[in-house]
Amino acid sequence: MSAVQKNKSSFRNSFKFMRRASGSNDHCCVPQCSASSRYNSELIFHKFPKDSTLRAQWVHEIRRSAFTVTPHTKVCSRHFESHQIMKTDTNRRVLVSGSVPSLFEWNNYSTVQTRPGVWERCTRSTSPLPPEPVPTDENLPEELEQPVTVPMVVEHDYGASPTLCVNREVYEDMVRELEALREQLQSCHLQSFGLQRFSSSPEDIRYYTRFPSYRHLMAFWDLIEAATTKMVRVTRARKNYVASTITESPLTRPTKLLPIDELFLFLTYLSTGCTQRELGHRFNIHRTTVSRIIVTWANFLYSLLGSICIWMSPTAVKANLPQAFDGNYSDTNIILDCTELRCQTPSSLLLQSEVFSTYKSHCTFKAMVGMSP
Repeated sequence: MSAVQKNKSSFRNSFKFMRRASGSNDHCCVPQCSASSRYNSELIFHKFPKDSTLRAQWVHEIRRSAFTVTPHTKVCSRHFESHQIMKTDTNRRVLVSGSVPSLFEWNNYSTVQTRPGVWERCTRSTSPLPPEPVPTDENLPEELEQPVTVPMVVEHDYGASPTLCVNREVYEDMVRELEALREQLQSCHLQSFGLQRFSSSPEDIRYYTRFPSYRHLMAFWDLIEAATTKMVRVTRARKNYVASTITESPLTRPTKLLPIDELFLFLTYLSTGCTQRELGHRFNIHRTTVSRIIVTWANFLYSLLGSICIWMSPTAVKANLPQAFDGNYSDTNIILDCTELRCQTPSSLLLQSEVFSTYKSHCTFKAMVGMSP
């Protein structure tokens, strides 16, 4: 390595950009504004006012949707006019009471003072050109027709002036279109794929849920409804797999479906075998959300129903034992049988070897069923 290269490398290693000693870390919350107090000591960053009415005016002028104001949310001084900023006795710059920011990028405000170009700085002759003759209706040729005057709707900056210019015909057309869209939206809500849509049809309830009727389904829901508030939901983050003790509310619910509609989705998936994409289109949610709901409810019902003791006591079995079991089978407590349910072939070769059935010649889930005599 030469001496020049050594000097360059040592200079790069020794020189670093330093922050201002007294600089804060404030940023402007206005869109399209990248002002920061870290490297700009001339700007002043003002907090939002405590008055709710004045704060609402600030938020309206800034034009940010779903915006939450915090104690660290600030607006830089470049968005205020000069007469709105005054100096105190201690030479501190503060806002005048009732000031509202009004200088933004979208109303063609720029803090950069550009230098006039060469064409503006050069002197030119001021001799006027001869005026062109103004054409009249008599001077126009017969084959040329007069152009039809079409009114133009100029774009209006609604934040700069309180005066609005509204075209009545366009306004009435937009109102009619809005009413039509509202009726269409209401009809879509009425035709949404949910449990309430099929509550009056026992055939549909049996098809989609395998419950005998809507009354049986609601009886089952009344038993598990209290436990759904402590449900452990499956999410993308591994840390969220841990049980949470936070009570679920409409504000903290991860999906827009109600818990009973999530149960209806899970039962429909088991009963009809619909794909997750099809269920996503029916319930108007994403396919990934459908997958998480299915896994969540499978784990929830397995844990909840698996903790219930369903075995009859030996005394109850002997008291209700049929006469066909008298004699050699009088001590029978349970009758066992096995069954297989066909399942999807897993991608793992190890899992394929565990779930493959030579009897069915396909991958199946093996289950042992017990029934009291």
